[in-house]
Amino acid sequence: MAITLGANQYGKAENRLVTVSRQGSVHHIRDLTVSTALRGDLTDTHLTGDNSKVVPTDTQKNTVYAFAKQEQVGQIEQFALRLGRHFVGSFEQITGARVLIDEHAWQRIDVDGTPHDHSFARSSEEKRTTAVTVEGDRVWVVSGLRDLVVLKSTGSEFHGYSKDRYTTLPEVTDRVLATAVRARWRFSDRAVAEQEIDWAESFATARQALLAAFATTHSLSLQQTLYAMGTAVLRTRPEIVEVRLSLPNKHHVAVDLSPFDLANDNEVFHAADRPYGLIEGAVLRDGADDPGLAWHTLSMF
Repeated sequence: MAITLGANQYGKAENRLVTVSRQGSVHHIRDLTVSTALRGDLTDTHLTGDNSKVVPTDTQKNTVYAFAKQEQVGQIEQFALRLGRHFVGSFEQITGARVLIDEHAWQRIDVDGTPHDHSFARSSEEKRTTAVTVEGDRVWVVSGLRDLVVLKSTGSEFHGYSKDRYTTLPEVTDRVLATAVRARWRFSDRAVAEQEIDWAESFATARQALLAAFATTHSLSLQQTLYAMGTAVLRTRPEIVEVRLSLPNKHHVAVDLSPFDLANDNEVFHAADRPYGLIEGAVLRDGADDPGLAWHTLSMF
């Protein structure tokens, strides 16, 4: 029986990095979780334990912190590109690198109507994300967000679906629609290669497009809303060629108050956390370039 080594990678996961930039009495903080993974000529370490070509994961961790000191982090895409290109360019045996970054949001504490110079509060669990893959001379960037919790109290229906003897779900023409958005969008090869992307503006307008589409789409299904949200991003940002969305349906079930002789006119709900529907899909621009390793390396394992 022949046995061979398949796809593999290794790295240092979830390095917690906080930087403080001081501009006089005003401080700016960045709070990141950075994961690195390397691929290349690493067969010997798997088959024989020869570590001569292994760049230790501790070295990867140290590189993250050193890079944060040597030059300002900047936008998370820029920081990930610097790290990925460094690993591939510095070690002959390393042919590919993947860098994942989550950015955790903080806001200044308001004191008597004025943002405090150096005190902050975590604004939400929402995280800005990026995944940069470097393979030789090629680079792919997939950015996005996760844990963006949104809700609309009307403007959502669900009816006309297939039924069988196991169907108990009643049709509704007015329901609460809530989800925790996970959105990832892929940038075109050309835009990344030409370094013409304003990463901060791109993220801000893509995020706003998602929110506006969720709010204004009269939803007949969460699938319809997903498509509207992805379409809105593509129409807003020409450098983005594909959007992938994962939308858990955070069910809000109207409570039966009839045992208490009370009517419930869509006012009182039980917010169920599980089980939940999970709606996922991709929206692509016509003629989008080949995704290459952009998505593959995100789901390799």
